Amino acid sequence: MSTVEQFGYRQELQRSLGFADLMIYGLIFMVPIAPFGIFGNVFAVSHGMVALAYLIGLVAMAFTALSYAQMARAFPMAGSVYTYAGRGIGAPVGFIAGWAILLDYVLVPALLYLVASVAMNSFVPAVPVVGWLVAFVVLNTVVNYLGIQMTARITRIMLAAELAVLAIFLVVGGVALAQGKAQTGALTPLFDSAGFSWSVVLAAASVAVLSFLGFDGISTLAEENREDARRLGRSMLAALAVAAVLFVVQTWVAALLTPGRADLIANGDEAGNAFYDTAEFAGGPWLAALTAVATAVAWGFANSLVAQAATSRLLFAMGRDRMLPSFLAKVHPKHKVPVNATLAVAGISLVLGIFMSTRDNGIGELASLVNFGAMFAFLVLHVSVVVHYLIRKRSGNLLAHLVVPVVGFLVLAAVVINQNVAAQWVGGLWLLLGLVVLGITYLMGRRPELPQEVV
Repeated sequence: MSTVEQFGYRQELQRSLGFADLMIYGLIFMVPIAPFGIFGNVFAVSHGMVALAYLIGLVAMAFTALSYAQMARAFPMAGSVYTYAGRGIGAPVGFIAGWAILLDYVLVPALLYLVASVAMNSFVPAVPVVGWLVAFVVLNTVVNYLGIQMTARITRIMLAAELAVLAIFLVVGGVALAQGKAQTGALTPLFDSAGFSWSVVLAAASVAVLSFLGFDGISTLAEENREDARRLGRSMLAALAVAAVLFVVQTWVAALLTPGRADLIANGDEAGNAFYDTAEFAGGPWLAALTAVATAVAWGFANSLVAQAATSRLLFAMGRDRMLPSFLAKVHPKHKVPVNATLAVAGISLVLGIFMSTRDNGIGELASLVNFGAMFAFLVLHVSVVVHYLIRKRSGNLLAHLVVPVVGFLVLAAVVINQNVAAQWVGGLWLLLGLVVLGITYLMGRRPELPQEVV
C-alpha cells in the first residue's frame, strides 16, 4: 500500500475515515435532494426531459469516476486532480489542473451559502440574506475546525434527514400520480420528440451535472482514509451510483407533476421556485415548505460543510508544494486539520457570497462558473490516466487506461461545448490568468516541482 511518505511528504492529517464515511461524505457533497434547488432551470433548458439530462450527466460522471479511481490507486494523496495531473503528467500541468478546479472548489461553498441564505430569507425576511450567509459560514467553519471525525458524524445525521424528506416527497408524489394529477405522459421526462435535440439535452446536462459534482471531493480525503487506496475509488463509484438513482427518480416524479409546463419551458425559473410549486401542487403548502427548508439546510449547512473541507484539502496540497502560499499547509496540532486553509475558504466564501448576493443573477452566474472549472479539470484527469498508465507504465489494460478515459473525455467535451457562453468566457479568462501566473513563476526561476517519489 502506497503512503504519503513514499512521495516525499509527512503524514500530518488523521487517518480515521472508512469506506462508509467516504461514501456518505460524497453523498452529502452531491446532496441527495440537490435537484430540488435547480429543477426549474434543468426543466426549462431540457424542454421537460429532466430525467434524460440527469442520465447523460451520470454517464459523463461515471467515466470520470472510473478515471478518478485509477489515479487514486496510483497516488493516494490529498489534492484531487491537482495531484493526479501533477504526478501523472507533470508539475506544470498539475498546477493548471489545480488552478482550474479551484474555480469549482473555491466557488462551490460561496454558491451553496448564497442559495441557502436566499431560501432562508424568503421564510424569515427579518434576517437579511447576508445575516444568514454569515451564520452558515461561521457554523461550518467551527465544525470543520474541530476535526474530520466531527465532520463525519454531522454528515451521517444530515444524510438521514435529507433521505427522510426525499422519501416523504416521493410517497406524496406517488399518491398524487395515482390520483390522476400527472401533467404529461409517463415517459416524457425521459424523451419528448417535440422538444428533443442533442444540443438541448447536452445543454441541460451541463446544468444537471452540477448535482453530481462532489463525488470527486472524496479524493481530497485520501490522506484521511484509513483503508486501502482502492476503497477510495470504490466509495466514489458507490456514492455516484446511489446519487444517480435518487436524482433520476425524484426528477421523474417531479417532471410528471409540474404545473404550467409550457410557461416554465418558455420563460425559465428565475425565482428558483419550480420544484416547490410542484411540491405544493402534489401535496399542499406544507410539502412546499418542507422541501424548501430542507434544500436550504442541505445546501447551506450539510453540503457547504463538506465542500469547505474538500476545498481546504486542495489548498493544503497546493500550499504544501508551494504552488500556492505555504501558510495554507499549516495543520492544527490537536485537531489535525489544515487550519489556515479552512479559515481561508471561510473568508473567500463570505466575501464572494456577499458580493454575488448584490447581483441580479448571482446564483446563476456562480453555478455556471463552478461547472466550467470542474469540467476542464476532469478533462485533464482523463488525459492523466492515459499518460501515466498507458504511456509511462506501458499498461496492457486498454479498457481502464484507454477506452474509459477517451470516452469520458469526449462526453465531457460535448457537455463543455454546450455550456453557457458566459461561463466559457469567464472560465477561459481564469485559465489564461493561471497560465500567466505559471509563466511568472518560470521567469522568477521557480519552476513548479513536486517531491520525488521514494523508490
